[in-house]
Amino acid sequence: MDDSYYMKQALVQAQQAFAEEEVPVGAVIVLNDKIISRGYNQVEKLTDCTAHAEIIALTSAFNFLGSKYLMDATLYVTVEPCVMCAGALYWSKIGRIVYGAADEKNGHRRVTREVSPFHPKTLVQAGIMGEECGQLMKDFFLLRRK
Repeated sequence: MDDSYYMKQALVQAQQAFAEEEVPVGAVIVLNDKIISRGYNQVEKLTDCTAHAEIIALTSAFNFLGSKYLMDATLYVTVEPCVMCAGALYWSKIGRIVYGAADEKNGHRRVTREVSPFHPKTLVQAGIMGEECGQLMKDFFLLRRK
């Protein structure tokens, strides 16, 4: 299984968010080639502005492992993490972050242009299935504006 396989699993989560009229961002966390947690945006459902896909997936992974660190895990998320999620990912010490679409408006790079907000040992890869991930966001906001 490769990055595209796991990003497709994150897209399934994003589609769940879309179906529930949430901003369609999905995430999965993988450890030793196994998905250990999943999450999708639930901000509206939970009336909680922190209920982002990454935060939900992180909390689930911490509970599953009984640990507050994810040094050997990879997060696959359909959209570039925001500054809040980047902070949570920093503290988790996650080993790798793979995201699909860039988020020029709300992504962490809007604020952290020159310095990575992630743990120094965290590897980051952008653009995996970026077109598909970005299209889901475009479709969602196109429907919302009608």
